[in-house]
Amino acid sequence: MLKKLLILLTSLWVVITLTFVLVHSIPGDPFTNEETAPQEIIDSLKHYYGLDKPLWEQYLIYLNNIAHGRLGYSFKYIGRPASAIIRDGFPISLTLGLEALFLAIPSGILLGSFAALNRGKWQDHLTMVAAVLGISVPSFILATILQYVFAMQLDLFPVARWGSIEQSILPAWALSALPTAFIARLTRSSMIEVLQQDYILTAKAKGCSTFQVVFKHALRNTLLPVITYLGPLTANVLTGSFVVEKIFGIPGLGQWFVLSVSNRDYSLIMALTIFYSAFLMLSVFIVDLIYSWLDPRIKTEVHGQ
Repeated sequence: MLKKLLILLTSLWVVITLTFVLVHSIPGDPFTNEETAPQEIIDSLKHYYGLDKPLWEQYLIYLNNIAHGRLGYSFKYIGRPASAIIRDGFPISLTLGLEALFLAIPSGILLGSFAALNRGKWQDHLTMVAAVLGISVPSFILATILQYVFAMQLDLFPVARWGSIEQSILPAWALSALPTAFIARLTRSSMIEVLQQDYILTAKAKGCSTFQVVFKHALRNTLLPVITYLGPLTANVLTGSFVVEKIFGIPGLGQWFVLSVSNRDYSLIMALTIFYSAFLMLSVFIVDLIYSWLDPRIKTEVHGQ
């Protein structure tokens, strides 16, 4: 466990360093577009934010700030800490992401199991066609179709914005389509392999029903590859989708990612990237723990190596 934590912290340091270097490699600076401001004011802003210091000194100062939990202030939204922007945007992305996961995980597992149990039949083919469409259709096209059909034509849900349960349904559907399709395909392929194992054949020979065979004996081992995918999936979904949030006008983290890059807002770009990376690594770490719980043969610690 300590070894994994050390690897996690090292990976996070690499992300911080690469993000710092890449952000400062972008041509111009956060105040390049301030064409109407006198040069004296621009120089004063650069001095205030420490952008006139050597790059190595800026890097050391930034590392020190990160070590003390300070993510800095936005260059474009004067006086607003990056941590406050994350605190305001993340709960919205989290709510939307939880809705999408609530739809994607059970739906994907049920569809994949249904396809595996009907392997080679029309139900299997139909499910896999739907999964391929879910993977192939870009989220912005799906989001637009959902808006047109269910909001504009049928008038069942609001077109966009955020604040009510009704406004969250269409973006949750759009965000859940891709993970549902991936989970369905993973579950199907894994379930087909598990159903051919000797212990499953023994369970069938003992007269166990299909429900008992699937949910009592097969499903736990079937979920192992799905759990692997859930780590990055959870981080992706819970921190927001840039495209979906932009289309539906949702003020989550995805919108702030887009704005920070277009504004060359160094502090905000790095703060959001670090937050996302830490969340992703933590999700993968938790997945490792769940893995060992699902299958005791998988150890989180390697002895004698």
